Amino acid sequence: MKLNYNYSSWLYLASSMLFVALWTFTGIEKLLGFSAFQQAMMNQTIPVVWAKLLAPIIIIAELGLALLLVFKTTKRLGMLFSSLLMTVFTTYIGLVWMGAFPRIPCSCAGFIESMGWEGHFLFNVGFIVLGMFGVMGREP
Repeated sequence: MKLNYNYSSWLYLASSMLFVALWTFTGIEKLLGFSAFQQAMMNQTIPVVWAKLLAPIIIIAELGLALLLVFKTTKRLGMLFSSLLMTVFTTYIGLVWMGAFPRIPCSCAGFIESMGWEGHFLFNVGFIVLGMFGVMGREP
C-alpha cells in the first residue's frame, strides 16, 4: 500500500491529532476536577443556572469532539465543530482580555490556565487556523 501524503493531507492529519490531544486533555482534566470546574463556571459572568448546565455540556462536547476526530467518517464534522467551539472560546477570551466583563474568571485546564490572556488568545487563534486547514484538507 503506497501512502501518498501531500501538504494538504499532512495538515489534515496533524490538525486532527492536535485537536484530539487538546480536547482529550482538557475534557479529562475538567472531568477529574469537576467540582472545581463547575465552581469556576459559576464564577463566570453568566447566570449560575447556565453555568451549572454548561459545565457538563462543555466536558461532553470536548470529549465528544475528540471521538469524532478519531474516526474517518466523522473526522471532517469533528474538525468543523472543533473550529466552531474554539472560535467561541476565543471570542470569550478576547472579550475578557479587552475588559468587557467586571471580573476576570478562568475555567481553563492545565497549562492553558497559566498562559495569560494574550498567550491563551494566540494559542486559540493557532488552533482556529489549524481547524480551518483541517476543514479544507483531505484524508490521505
